[in-house]
Amino acid sequence: MREIKICTIGLGYIGLPLSIKLSKKFNVIGYDIDFKRVKELKNNCDCTNEVSKKELIKSKILFSNKVTDIINCNFFIITVPTPVTKSKKPDLGSLINATRMLGKILKKNDVVVYESTTFPGCTDEICIPLLEKISKLKINKDFWCGFSPERMNPGDKINKLSKINKIISSTNTEGLNKIDKIYKNITSKKIIKVSSIKIAESAKIIENIQRDINIALMNELSMLFNVMNIDFTKVLKAASTKWNFLNFKPGIVGGHCISVDPYYLADKARKVNFKTNLILSGREINDHMSNYISKKFIQIFNKKNLPNKRILIIGTTFKENVPDTRNSQSIKIINKLNKNNFKISTFDPIKNIDLKNVNNIKNFNMLSKYQNYFSGILILVPHDAIKKKGSIYYEKLLKKNNVFFDIKNIFDKKNIDFKL
Repeated sequence: MREIKICTIGLGYIGLPLSIKLSKKFNVIGYDIDFKRVKELKNNCDCTNEVSKKELIKSKILFSNKVTDIINCNFFIITVPTPVTKSKKPDLGSLINATRMLGKILKKNDVVVYESTTFPGCTDEICIPLLEKISKLKINKDFWCGFSPERMNPGDKINKLSKINKIISSTNTEGLNKIDKIYKNITSKKIIKVSSIKIAESAKIIENIQRDINIALMNELSMLFNVMNIDFTKVLKAASTKWNFLNFKPGIVGGHCISVDPYYLADKARKVNFKTNLILSGREINDHMSNYISKKFIQIFNKKNLPNKRILIIGTTFKENVPDTRNSQSIKIINKLNKNNFKISTFDPIKNIDLKNVNNIKNFNMLSKYQNYFSGILILVPHDAIKKKGSIYYEKLLKKNNVFFDIKNIFDKKNIDFKL
């Protein structure tokens, strides 16, 4: 029996933890085209904060951006980003480039597993034909291919890779068994075998769409109850006492999964002449939240007729405890307020941003120098480090008759001007 040599292609939030876990049982090479990322990992540092320095030092993974280093691998896992374009269309550029690269080195008896989220049919209709064309090999005869939807939740220290159910699929039973032999070493939970790649792709995409729609419903309800001057946080607290109430919360939705995946399925629906009514409605509501919050802030700020427009925005990443700003609604809010001539400072204990006309305050010590300085504060992303300081710490930064937005209602402060 040949020795298994695994290559993970893409070393982000999905590929790196997967590489670490697999390296405990197999020889693993982590490949990424980003030289800076590879160099960082070779120095035992992970800027995503998903893997500790200790884990990187302990692992025996070879990190590389050279194709020559992965030629002898025989089990490939592709975990590259699948974003959308500016016009909200699927951007398969990274996925296709990774597939082309792999097709050039694919050998007989190799196995390829895709984990990158995409629309149903992408693996069968685009990726496999491309692998066959470039490699001159035939699926199910010369090599095998499968799809296993990633279920990583950045920043989540409980539902980690080793503690979640994992779905696997393949083009035939033989391929499925080969994938199962590897993937059963990833998690202590269940390995769920499904009958086709399209089912696995579909399962992944609806997981995120369901969450997006539920958050959109809460956001719309929050806006409605705000108009009726009813405290929506108290409404939710009361409603959640029913046994089957789904306790979703309103909020700003960004990142590279929930805010992207609905567009992939909607695009596929258009191609099969099916009109979706609900999927993109939820996306429209959640995309609108940055506008809604910005307008609310401007409205309340102008009513108070404050002497200056110095404001502080706290939390700029797309979610709490994660150093990722992709599709961050906080940055959208910053840009909107910038256009209204506010003098903006930002603070995020996890990730510094680089935006024009923004004073980037880098740590709590710097922040404490701004006492009695700002006319308004917006707490948008409640990182744990932000919560620990408590509301009094931030209130000291404010002038009298200030505007205080705590959209997630993380502090027990009486004079909060706005919360979702």
